[in-house]
Amino acid sequence: MKKFASILLLLVCLSIINCKRKADPSESKETFFPVLSFIKSQVAHIDTSLYSIKKIDLTDTSHFDTVYVPRDQFKGLAKDFLSIPDITEKKYAARYTEEKIFDETLNRVIISYKPQNMEKEEVQKQEILITPDPSGDKVSSIIIDYVISNKDSFLMKRMLWETDKSFQVTTTAQKPGKPETTSILKVTWE
Repeated sequence: MKKFASILLLLVCLSIINCKRKADPSESKETFFPVLSFIKSQVAHIDTSLYSIKKIDLTDTSHFDTVYVPRDQFKGLAKDFLSIPDITEKKYAARYTEEKIFDETLNRVIISYKPQNMEKEEVQKQEILITPDPSGDKVSSIIIDYVISNKDSFLMKRMLWETDKSFQVTTTAQKPGKPETTSILKVTWE
């Protein structure tokens, strides 16, 4: 009798777990590509590597500066990427749409995320370019457009992360009564 009761209890538990699994619609919904997590893993890899890291600064084409930087400063240089909102979180995901296409010319899968309401979101676009390969697909680059705008100033960052190679941040800023400024920060590692 104890054996029968144990089996019956086990079957009831399994059916409850199975019902809960079917009832959760979030499990069947596709999830967005984890851009922020991917970039954090790249930063962690570089932080523990022996790469030579080079920083190139260009401000309004009048100032050009190239320097080698210590590895412990890399995370600070990548702060623009590390501080973007994570649109995979539930509070953001419902406000973005996803589009997946294959570009035969580039031989890349492009996954694009755009906000449903452009005026309300700071992340205006995220694009992930993936190179298909039978041995394993590889993220080749990530493009992010980030905008902060209020009634008297404007800041736009166009960011490009090239996997295992470099990143670039082009910043355009407009402050009241001042001319628009543009600066480019490019960081490479070898």
